[in-house]
Parts: sequence; C-alpha cells; structure tokens
Amino acid sequence: MAEQTGNATQEPVGSDELNAWRRGFTPQAEIWNGRLAMIGLSAGIAVLLLVRLF
Repeated sequence: MAEQTGNATQEPVGSDELNAWRRGFTPQAEIWNGRLAMIGLSAGIAVLLLVRLF
C-alpha cells in the first residue's frame, strides 16, 4: 500500500531490493556509492592516523 506525503507517493521497498546491484542512476546505485565512499574515507583516515603514530 502506498503512503501519501505531499505530492509524492512512497511505496515500501524490501531490503533485498535496496541491496540489489543495479547500474545507472538508481537509488540502489546511490546507496552502494555512499557505502563504498564511507569505506574509502575510513580507510584513508586510518592510514593517515597509522602513519602519524608509527
């Protein structure tokens, strides 16, 4: 069942749909882009901290 919020309708999405690997500018691709960016940022900061400490 869709939920009305203002002018847009929101439909519930399953977790397997959000985690699907899809190409192009899709919500799934943006979720994966954010996840991988945070992994890269965390790894970069960890390397910088390790280099400074040792």
